[in-house]
Amino acid sequence: MSKSKDLFGVCPYFTAQKVLASKWSMYLLYLLSEHEGIRFNELLRLMPEDMTHTTLSRQLKSLEDYNMIVRKDYQQIPPRVEYSLSDIGEEFRTVIQDIGSWGTKYIAQLR
Repeated sequence: MSKSKDLFGVCPYFTAQKVLASKWSMYLLYLLSEHEGIRFNELLRLMPEDMTHTTLSRQLKSLEDYNMIVRKDYQQIPPRVEYSLSDIGEEFRTVIQDIGSWGTKYIAQLR
């Protein structure tokens, strides 16, 4: 077993970095914190760049695997699936707000 695998679930910084490592994870968590129970196509429309269906699907699956989000399938026709923050994802809401505040200050400094 490699050293980095030993750190996941042990070191809080390494664990957080691993969960948030994908390109869009932070932005998706932000969107989910702003919209309770949002559908896939709506998320796709809110992304700032052209994102493929496959890429968004992978990003959401990764966050779901890390238990940061919940996928709710309504088992109806036509199919309806919504995504929202999980309990631990809700706990991350304050981190998202703090990062947003820091990002705003950093952008002001850049100007």
